[in-house]
Amino acid sequence: MSNLSQMVQNDDSFAQSFDQGDVPMPPAKKVAWVVCMDARLHPEKFLGLQIGDAHIIRNAGGVASDDAIRSLAISTHLLGTKEFGVVHHTDCGMLTFTNDDMHAKLKEELGVDASDIDFLPFPDLEQSVRDDVQKIKDSPLLPDGIPVSGYVYEVETGKLREIVPAS
Repeated sequence: MSNLSQMVQNDDSFAQSFDQGDVPMPPAKKVAWVVCMDARLHPEKFLGLQIGDAHIIRNAGGVASDDAIRSLAISTHLLGTKEFGVVHHTDCGMLTFTNDDMHAKLKEELGVDASDIDFLPFPDLEQSVRDDVQKIKDSPLLPDGIPVSGYVYEVETGKLREIVPAS
């Protein structure tokens, strides 16, 4: 059995004791997070969240991509979130390559020209958090003045560290 099949099968056990089908759609804590997809990050655990508490938007790097902004716009305008957080992390794969590296890899392995795609790698972890916080604050799709905070999760310790904006 594949790992994916085993995980889907695990849902049988989960569903047998599931009793939260009546949790409202809007997040109870009125918060949305943009978090890296890295499997070592379990934001529900390190943020102390339960089902229905917050929106978690995940992508490679936890970056404020156009799609993440789209999700934040839906989260705030249709579902009432009032605060956003961004989480990047130490030992992130997005620090290990450039767009040129990824373009070459796809060309070599698949014969695909992906030179028009920005994979959004970044060379500086803390600066990338600052940049994403600012991109969210500057988005015309999101309300002016909505609180946005940025953090680095340390995969080595499990500690979340706030990144303050540059002065």
